[in-house]
Amino acid sequence: MKFVLAPDSFKESMTAKMVAEAMEIGLKSVFPRAEYVKIPMADGGEGTVQSLVESTSGKIYNTSVIGPTGRHIESFIGILGDGETAVIEMAAASGIQLISESERNPLITTTYGTGELIKFALNKGVEHIIIGIGGSATNDGGVGMLQALGVKFLAENGEEIGKGGGNLNRIHKIDTSHLDPRLINVKIEVACDVTNPLTGKEGASYIFGLQKGATPEMIKQLDNNLKHYAKMIKQQIGKDIDKIPGAGAAGGMGAGLLAFLNVKLVKGIELIIKHTKLESHVKEADYVFTGEGSVDAQTILGKTPFGIALIAQKYNIPVILLTGRIGQGYEILYKHGVTAIFNILSNVGTLDEALKNGGENVEITSKNIGKLIASSL
Repeated sequence: MKFVLAPDSFKESMTAKMVAEAMEIGLKSVFPRAEYVKIPMADGGEGTVQSLVESTSGKIYNTSVIGPTGRHIESFIGILGDGETAVIEMAAASGIQLISESERNPLITTTYGTGELIKFALNKGVEHIIIGIGGSATNDGGVGMLQALGVKFLAENGEEIGKGGGNLNRIHKIDTSHLDPRLINVKIEVACDVTNPLTGKEGASYIFGLQKGATPEMIKQLDNNLKHYAKMIKQQIGKDIDKIPGAGAAGGMGAGLLAFLNVKLVKGIELIIKHTKLESHVKEADYVFTGEGSVDAQTILGKTPFGIALIAQKYNIPVILLTGRIGQGYEILYKHGVTAIFNILSNVGTLDEALKNGGENVEITSKNIGKLIASSL
């Protein structure tokens, strides 16, 4: 028997690696001599670095960067096992989880630290950079990131504009002459599951601004500022990025990357599947176990279990999905390669208890599923 264990993290409870290990413990109690291949997964957001580093025998490197509010914070990048590929999580430098709710203000939060992580990766001599841009606290169009990489955004008086989405309307001239020249020869892939344009009612500010601390008045201001930013890019860089799908990702980070760097936007789970070589393991498996903290109709929009189920479906391999919450519309997953879905909660309790007991619950559920499988052999 060969089991491929490829879960995502259960947010605020377990990392993807911890979930995979709990699955293995439970199944091993039933199938002690089976082969277990653990491939911790992610979809481009938090956990992407850990997933790719662990699956390729790579290494984590720590560094200090400027966080979203301008304070120095400890952050990190990963270098994959090939020694040539760096993986970066925007959330690790410019993420919303790095600041308290009272500090959230997209008029001032900056992506500068993400640019510093890119520069740190370049200093490691990499030839390929993977950037996950989920979970940002920012709405600055990636200007902070670009400032860290050498681009100057100048106001009418010739001075550099300040940091944050509130200053984009001051852009009068864009000077790219000092953009880090090493970027020309580096391949950059961006894990991006958002298809929103940069501006308008479906754009970065209106769709995501509220969760980043923006008031309705601020949202209007931020959207107008991004429109000015897009206008300056079109006039001075010669690229019309406003309505490109994904330009509005991460507060306009998608637009900044597309306009100034040679990047390719890729669905997060597709990128992770490729770099972990998941398919080569799945096609030889008897069962695939995956999981995520919550599963519902939205899971088919590029979430980890959906991506894994599509791969397994190609080879007619059963997929068992473990989750902490089964929401409305989950049944659609049965049409896309998922064989069975199991809620890991064994009793009614508080959310804190569920998060605390996540590992034990995954282990017990996996053991029970293992017994069911054994009974059918």
